[in-house]
Amino acid sequence: MPVNTITPPGSTIGILGGGQLGRMIALAGARLGYRSIIYSPEADAIAGQVSAGLIQGSYDDEAALARFAAQADVITYEFENVPEQAVAECERHRPVRPGIKPIHFAQHRLREKAFFRQAGIGTADYQPIGSEADLAAATALPGILKTCTEGYDGKGQARVTTRDGLKAAWDRLGRRECILEALVDFQCEISAIVARGLDGTTRCFPIGLNHHRDGILRTTTVPSGLPETVLARAEQLGVQLALSLDLVGLVALEMFVTRDGRVLANEMAPRPHNSGHWTIDACATSQFEQLVRAICGLPLGAVDVLAPSRMENLIGDEADGWLRIVADPTARLHLYGKAKVRPGRKMGHVTYVGSWDPSPPNP
Repeated sequence: MPVNTITPPGSTIGILGGGQLGRMIALAGARLGYRSIIYSPEADAIAGQVSAGLIQGSYDDEAALARFAAQADVITYEFENVPEQAVAECERHRPVRPGIKPIHFAQHRLREKAFFRQAGIGTADYQPIGSEADLAAATALPGILKTCTEGYDGKGQARVTTRDGLKAAWDRLGRRECILEALVDFQCEISAIVARGLDGTTRCFPIGLNHHRDGILRTTTVPSGLPETVLARAEQLGVQLALSLDLVGLVALEMFVTRDGRVLANEMAPRPHNSGHWTIDACATSQFEQLVRAICGLPLGAVDVLAPSRMENLIGDEADGWLRIVADPTARLHLYGKAKVRPGRKMGHVTYVGSWDPSPPNP
């Protein structure tokens, strides 16, 4: 199939990864008439529950990846830690959108930060920590020490205030390659989710106001209630990132708004993002439909807010309150079909559609 042709309804979307984002991509694709096939190391992947097929295989199984790619017309990924070689293997057979470049940077925090700065996107001060010499030279204190790879939802990181504390934290993290990020005096955290189509068109969803607890996103509120100057700057940076990555698909940029009004990048994810789940119920086009439109070469959808909303993640046994939630006429419940409840695990989310005070919470 030529690289820049439209992939019409009736075609098959291949999704690398079988989690809740893959599940919601498949559901959005089905609404537009697309079939989805999932590739996952887990035989019981929740995305497979709502898809036309699932191929189980490791990400280094070239034969399984080739069988998967042969059944798809276009391929995407639902999380950024798919190995680059797996994406390259799929690209031998079918277009993969967004492709290797975005995950090359998103998978490694030092590469990511350097890319932000190269793209003209400001960040907090940071330093590499990978040796005793790096510990001795560290000045970004107090700060957050993070592993360069594999950390998410607060995992693989520690807050440190002194050089001795930094050394102890580095030891606890296995003396791996890390990044030390200086603490930012911020008033709130926000995210921009930007789509870029096959024709180069970009569209940014309204900026979400995020609140984290224990390193995990708890709520996203739209409208954010922030000044227009902040919102315009955040959208500008999100679009700048999408263009710099030359991606076709979606990218989310999480940012800090400092107390003096600056907007600094924290991290990116080149796929649908937890902070964009509100779009399913309260936006003209959901982030998942927008991804399908982008990778299939369709016109990007409108991003008008249909109603004020607040998305809340359901973590661990919070999902057991589903009966109370569905009794609330303002609530839109989404459960992910995960069989096992674990502390810190995202079991679903609920979006409350209505009105409330969107004042930024104190961090």
